[in-house]
Amino acid sequence: MRILVDYRPALRARTGVGEYIHELVRAYTAAHPDEVTVFTSSWKDRPAPSTAADLRAPVIDRHLPVAALNYLWHRLEWPSIEAIAGAFDVVHAAHPLLIPSRRAARVVTIHDLFFLDHPERTSREIRRDYPALVGDHARRAEAVITSSEHTARLLQRRLGVAIDRIYCCPPGAPEWSTLGRAPNVPHDGYVLFLGTLEPRKNIGFLLDVFASLASRGRPAPTLLLAGAAGPEAREWLERVSRPPLAGHVEYRGYTPHGDRERLYSGARALVLPSLDEGFGLPALEAMSAGVPVIASNRGSLPEVVAGGGTLLDPTDADAWTRTIERIASDDHWAAEQACLGLERAKAFTWPATAERLRTAYSDAMKRRAH
Repeated sequence: MRILVDYRPALRARTGVGEYIHELVRAYTAAHPDEVTVFTSSWKDRPAPSTAADLRAPVIDRHLPVAALNYLWHRLEWPSIEAIAGAFDVVHAAHPLLIPSRRAARVVTIHDLFFLDHPERTSREIRRDYPALVGDHARRAEAVITSSEHTARLLQRRLGVAIDRIYCCPPGAPEWSTLGRAPNVPHDGYVLFLGTLEPRKNIGFLLDVFASLASRGRPAPTLLLAGAAGPEAREWLERVSRPPLAGHVEYRGYTPHGDRERLYSGARALVLPSLDEGFGLPALEAMSAGVPVIASNRGSLPEVVAGGGTLLDPTDADAWTRTIERIASDDHWAAEQACLGLERAKAFTWPATAERLRTAYSDAMKRRAH
């Protein structure tokens, strides 16, 4: 098979979608070398010189503005990928909308449907194109990749995608150089939130919880916010600089992939109070690092965390306050939670996902041929 994978989400900072596509390609090429080529395009950003070696895949890089190319692809379904990058058997979009092709089987990736329920909380391009087009594109795709069974069910129920065209390819647990062999619960560690600061992540609620902890007059753990700040983050960052949160919350900004192990090593727990998640990669990363997880019971998080952490209603501030207090003060319980997470993380492996992905590509080719 000759497969072209859209690598553009990983071209700059590798946040959730970019990190997923990067590791997905690496896992696939480790098992099936010489099948994948990655595609990037930007007017000014170029892939790092090490990209091809890291992915074990050649790179096709075009000096084309992302916004303009996406508009043409989404709205006009032109130009074909063959006209831009040459002939391939499969073209795999890292997002929910098709990359047009003359011959290649078309595969799309859908992590969640948050943009359908809350278009006002998405970027302008997503708000313009995804809600209007996703149903038609997903049903026409020869295969749809998703990272959780939760999202797979939503695709069937809400978009009418046939079950035999949906392939669940969850991320594998990362391999750390020093973490993952035992619980990681430093007594004076911070409580970590890792992810983009955006409304879906329920940041305002999390700050309310820590404002309550800081106002109780007892020692409280520090909250470390690590992630790029979305447009809506200004209000939250201003709150962090004022009492009662000043001195109790630290904003670290975006953390490159290579620095994440150091970030987890100093964490007493990870908190993820999201209102929705297509997967929730930080939860898996934390479990695999031996860091206790406190997560929302929404979206795919119950599926991912399962018995490997504590799941709470993301609107119940009292429950979050009590649980964070306990994880910070009860060493025995914190270690128990970490052990549960370490065991749960073993269920997620990249080799298994790579084989599922190969099945998706093969099936997509057969459907396109017919």
